[in-house]
Amino acid sequence: MEVHLKIIGGLLMLLALIHVIFPKYFNWKDELKNLSLMNRQMMMVHTFFIALTVFLMGSILVLESKELIETNLGRKIILGFAIFWSIRLFMQLFVYSPKLWRGKKFETAIHVFFTCFWIYISIVTWSIYIN
Repeated sequence: MEVHLKIIGGLLMLLALIHVIFPKYFNWKDELKNLSLMNRQMMMVHTFFIALTVFLMGSILVLESKELIETNLGRKIILGFAIFWSIRLFMQLFVYSPKLWRGKKFETAIHVFFTCFWIYISIVTWSIYIN
């Protein structure tokens, strides 16, 4: 399971770094201009902290995978990750509208990839916690 945690950790760190392109890719300059200054800045700040959190989650999985599996504190952290990523999977399946991806090749591929990724993280973390 250590290998799985290291793979997940590396992918989460990569995902965090990809957040850097979000403002340009999603055209936030135009898309967010009708929001109040507070909401616009909140969007930017929250995106930064989501990316930071995902990066730190990834780094602890890469650097401390053995301890996460073998210690009581590690297993509690893994439980937190299992809950977090299971809820993220739920959001992917039941909160995001299919209108965002259905009928669009790239968006459908991204949707399927991340659905599989959230399933993978959830299975690995729950398996570690339960065993």
